[in-house]
Parts: sequence; structure tokens; C-alpha cells
Amino acid sequence: MSGEEVALVAPVEIARLAGVSRAAVSNWRRRHADFPEPSGGTATNPLFSVVEVRRWLDRQGKGQAVSDEVRLWQALRTECGDDMIGALVALGEEFLVGEGGPATRPLSPSTVELARQMADERTPHGLLEDLSARLVASSGRAGGEHVSTPGLVRLVRHFAGDTSGTVYDPACGIGDLLLSCGGPRVAWRMGQDQRPAVARFAELRSSLGPRSRAFTTATGDSLRYDRFPELRADLVVCDPPAAQTDWGRDALLVDRRWELAVPPRAESELAWLQHCYFHTAPGGRAVLVLPASVAYRRSGKRIRAELVRKGILDTMVALPAGLVPGHALPVHLWVLRRPETPVIGDVPVRMIDLTDLDPEAGGKIEPASEQVAEVSMITLLGDEVDLSPTRYVAASQPDYVTAYATARARLEERLRELVRALPELPVSTSQELTSTLNVSELIKNNLVSAEGDDVTSRTELLDTDYLKGFLRGVTHRRRNTSATGTYRADLRGASVPQMDIERQRRYGAVFRELESFTRDLDEAAKMGRHAARLAHEGLTSGALDPPPSRRTGTKHGDDKREGDE
Repeated sequence: MSGEEVALVAPVEIARLAGVSRAAVSNWRRRHADFPEPSGGTATNPLFSVVEVRRWLDRQGKGQAVSDEVRLWQALRTECGDDMIGALVALGEEFLVGEGGPATRPLSPSTVELARQMADERTPHGLLEDLSARLVASSGRAGGEHVSTPGLVRLVRHFAGDTSGTVYDPACGIGDLLLSCGGPRVAWRMGQDQRPAVARFAELRSSLGPRSRAFTTATGDSLRYDRFPELRADLVVCDPPAAQTDWGRDALLVDRRWELAVPPRAESELAWLQHCYFHTAPGGRAVLVLPASVAYRRSGKRIRAELVRKGILDTMVALPAGLVPGHALPVHLWVLRRPETPVIGDVPVRMIDLTDLDPEAGGKIEPASEQVAEVSMITLLGDEVDLSPTRYVAASQPDYVTAYATARARLEERLRELVRALPELPVSTSQELTSTLNVSELIKNNLVSAEGDDVTSRTELLDTDYLKGFLRGVTHRRRNTSATGTYRADLRGASVPQMDIERQRRYGAVFRELESFTRDLDEAAKMGRHAARLAHEGLTSGALDPPPSRRTGTKHGDDKREGDE
């Protein structure tokens, strides 16, 4: 029996496979006598054979084809359950050792064969990176300290800069930051993680890369068991676990890493910060991702003051919420430097507010002048030693009256433009779009070129915007969405409806309008968030008042109108 034949799925996963709601699946079970019987689970939480479900969907014409990448992901999940890190390690080792080599966790022949076919198309490293991205996307919803989101990686890489020396990550996870930061001239990358499989996967990602890099990982909790005690790195990057209640403080009271002060029991993040600083070479820097509360909690005041007083803290960056898997809380980047000579005089700290940034949208990260404030040491060393960037950047923008009025007027005008820009579309009178063209065949015959998930027509018989529009459609998204809801674009095996060139151009023109509308809508959303922030800050700073005509909410119908008495 193959791995797929023993796979069981819940109703919610059936809904994802078919591209419908859970209510639709419930209706199918009630109305169709031939719907598959549960193969496991309980009466309230039944589980069904994925093979039987797909066969039923195909008979009913309700099924959605899935891409090879989704098929491979599902096969790995079937064999390894929730241990997807272990599954990817097993797959990476299959690629690394080749046929007949040793494997710590052998995969089934059918899974290995599918993986090798896909690796022939996009290289073993490319396939493993695609699956890593799917892992990060799935971990983003369920939580997971072993991954860092693409947006967070991009921001850390920007503020870390390049180096030709050693990069170190003491909580490296699957290697997202360790492999991405430092630039192409890094001499050595070194990481540590307390989970052996996670550290091994980071090694495999490096080993299978286009340029096999000098890369070393160790296993163990870096705070309790520092495997590189003498390491001094040119660049240290770290997205450590947050709010650890037991990080080993009692056993580490006299540890030489506490150059500033012994971290309080409730300040595990400041223990990680000092660990990173200890391993930073003179003239080097460290970049950490820490919860926003670390910047102002009273228990960490002494260590924060020492960071400022000794000129160690170079930059604080406030980031948007939602960048860390598992929660939507805001975080800060702490950029530290280890001075080569003692700091003399008042060294300012650069405060940057990027809370309105969309890191997934691409474009430049470099902040505008109004998002930056240079704050003196004397100002920071107040009673609270609050290092929150928004406290100081906001203080450099006191004219909330003018700023809010301008932002509101611009938003109103943009919203009016949006309404005009959304095209009016008539009801279709033509038949369903059933006749299709396979994109892989178009690529093979040199009619279409593809780079990543972007396509371009190379013939007058195909319209580029028509191709892009249909490949972004819901059917293509369902096809590339796994049972857990993780989506990744994959052009291999995708198809587009077949039609004459004039009709293609009509579709392409509308798709262009919708793409432009979507960009404008995203910009309007940013403008709206900016206006709301100005309103909130203006109200709380005393620059703005609530409108006098607005009635306050009342309870249980106590709001009396004129003449009710």
C-alpha cells in the first residue's frame, strides 16, 4: 500500500482540495449516498481516505488537480506526520548521498521518485528551498521558533549589511537568517540550535546550494551550552525565542558573557542580547529581533542604560506587527556594535520607525527622513530608559493638525479614484472556459518564457497579460494549495483557457486594469493606516480633539433623544 492510500483527511482539508467551503462538504455528505464513509477519527471529527475522496471528487467533476509540489508535500506529511522538518531532512539526505547511500529516515520509493523528477526540473537545492518556503508559510499560522518569515529576513539582511568575515546565529533554526545575511563574500557561517534535526536541515540547505559554503552547525541550547565559546564573529544575527521562563539563570550567574549585568530572570531576551554581543568581534555588529516590550520593561532598565552609556546600541528599528510566526505582536530590531576603542562623549542612537512598511511588497527599505530621529545619550538615559523608536520619532513630527488634515484629504481623493478605476463587467454569455492550453507545453515549444512565477509571451498568438491574469486566478491557486492551506506558485502543469487572440487581448486589458486597481488599493490602505496613526497620535498628544457632534456610546438603550422625556 502506498503512502497516499493510508492518508486520512478531515472535512476542512476536503474543502481545500475541492476549493469549496466546509458547509459544502457537509452538504455533500448528507445529499450524496456514494460519498466515502469515514475511515477513522470520531463521530464528531471524522477522517476520510484522501484517495477515496479524490476519486469521488473526480466522478462528480468537483475535484481540482494539484501540482507536483503539493503532491510531494502531502506525501511527505503522510510518511512523517507533523514532523515536516524530519521529512525535509530525509529528503535532503536522499539528494546529498545519492542512490544507495545511507539515510537516517528512508522515504518510500514513490516519494523519492517524485522528488527526483521534480529535482531534475529545478535542481535539488531549488526544490528544497521551495519546500522550505512552504514550511515557513505553514509555520507562520501555527507558530514555530525554527523559522523566520521572508519579510523579517529581508529587513534583518538590510540592516545587517555585508561582511567578508564570519556570520554567527546562536538560534539559527532552519538557517533562514544565517544563510541570507552577510552578502556573497562571507568566509564562514556558524550556527547553533537545540534541535538536532533543525540544525541538520540548515546544513543540508547550505550543502545543496549552488556554491557549497563553509558552514558549521552545533546542537544545544546556546545560553546553557555554548558550543563556540571562543568565537568572535564579524556579524551576529539572531531571532531568539521570546519570553523564556527558564533560561538557566541560576546556573549562569557568574558567566563571563554578562558584560553589562546579570540578566533578570524575566529578561531572557537580554540574556540572548548579551550572548550575541559577547560573540561579536571588535568593529563587528549584531542584529537581533526582540519583542517591543524589551525596549521599555522596568526589569531591563539597567542593561539598557549600559548599552546606551557604553555606545554599544547603534540603531533601534520599530517593525510592523505580524513579522514573527505564531503571533501578531510588534517587534524591534536592535543593532549593536562592539567599539574597537572606548566610546567618549555623547554618542546618539538612531531611532527608526518602519511600522507602516510592507516588507513583503518589495521596493526600498531605506527610511525617509521623517521616519528617523537621532536621539542623544542624555535624552535616552532618563528615568525609564525607554528605547522605543516610536516615542522619539513621533516627537519630531509635532504638527498633527496639518498632517492629519492633509492625509485625510488625500485619502478621500484616492478613494474616489478607486471607485472610478474598478471596471464594470457584464455577465458572461459565452460557454465555460473548458478547452485549455498546458503552460509547460507552451514553454517547451518556446511560445512562452518563464522566470519564477512570471510568464511572457514570445508569439503574437498569445497575449502576455491574458496569461498572467489566468495564472493568478483562483483555479490555479487552488491547484497549488496543499491540504493545510499553504500556497506556492508553480507553473509546471498549469493551464490557461484556449481562445482567439482578440478575446485574449480583451481579457488582458481587464486584467491590467485590475492589477492597477489592486496596486492603488494597497497604496490607499497604506494611506489609511497612516491617517489613522496620525489621528490616534494627535488625539493622545492633545493636538486633536474628538468632533463635538459625535455622540458617545451608551448601554441598554439609555441614549435619550430630544422629546423622549
